[in-house]
Amino acid sequence: MDLNLELLKKLCEIPGVSGHEEPIRQLVKAELAVITDEITEDKLGNVISYKKATKAIENRLKVMVAAHMDEIGFLIKHIDQDGFLRFIPLGGFDPQTLIAQRVIIHGSKDIKGIIAPRPLWLVSDDTKKNAPEIKDLFIDVGMNKEEVSKYVRVGNIVSLDQDFMELNSQVVTSRNFDDRLGVFVMIEALKRIKECSVDIYAVGTVQEELGLRGGIVASFNVEPDIGIAIDGSLASDIPNIKEEDRHCSLGGGAGIYLIDNKTVSDSKIVNFMIELTKKYNIKYQFNIGGGTDAGAMQRSKKGCRVCTIGPPIRYMHSVVQLAHLVDIENTIEMLKTFLENAHRL
Repeated sequence: MDLNLELLKKLCEIPGVSGHEEPIRQLVKAELAVITDEITEDKLGNVISYKKATKAIENRLKVMVAAHMDEIGFLIKHIDQDGFLRFIPLGGFDPQTLIAQRVIIHGSKDIKGIIAPRPLWLVSDDTKKNAPEIKDLFIDVGMNKEEVSKYVRVGNIVSLDQDFMELNSQVVTSRNFDDRLGVFVMIEALKRIKECSVDIYAVGTVQEELGLRGGIVASFNVEPDIGIAIDGSLASDIPNIKEEDRHCSLGGGAGIYLIDNKTVSDSKIVNFMIELTKKYNIKYQFNIGGGTDAGAMQRSKKGCRVCTIGPPIRYMHSVVQLAHLVDIENTIEMLKTFLENAHRL
């Protein structure tokens, strides 16, 4: 296993909050440009790269691979008279995971701050029992209103301040494996392809966390016959989870989505994936997950057959997401092998 962790680190440490993906978009474009035949950017900001089939066959299929570039974050909605910042979420958060976290406000210059914890010695016992709501949280940058207003205004974007790290020799952590891992898998799989008989459209989508917006637009442009979304599978191998709710585990291999809250995966694609994994000795497991860009591709124009695959991620939509290198490697191999054989579908 020889994963390019330097590239993964770079992908994870560049900000790209939903609707404000420009920093990460430039890196994705640069990486895809050297491994595909053509690259464009649509009006919404999706990066659409085209890799022509190496073998010419009749009725060649168009396969769209989608991984979303955006990450969850916040938008500043108010600066109060004491310089504290109120914010709204861009994407889904559990407010309990945000307390005492470091953030970066991307104003006229980057300003660091913290999402303030509640001063428990000043709140009532009843309040202590209640889970916080995002509307009650605020960012403290250690400046008064006059100072902070020199650099920050309403509408500025906020990203979480948590870098990529190798937790140990097998497990890595970052704030945004959802879905920078998917972007990484897509890039690395394309690098490994030797020959294929389908036209591949590798797409870095935008605003997935706000309702699959980029995926919808990109799918209308590409009009794929088959759509494969690359996104995190939901790892549930942690304490206090009922046995019947456990699906994917770290180190168990690539996750194959059977169903999510937007899409039922195409049974022919699922069965074909299983056939390939057994033939090429690729570790896999089944996942029942949340919505992915597969939902956008499936509903585009005349529709297409879709499936989602991805490495299991613990603690999705938090700043301490964990992934296993074995799962990442197997997902890359699964996607690469699928693309090399997709003409058989």
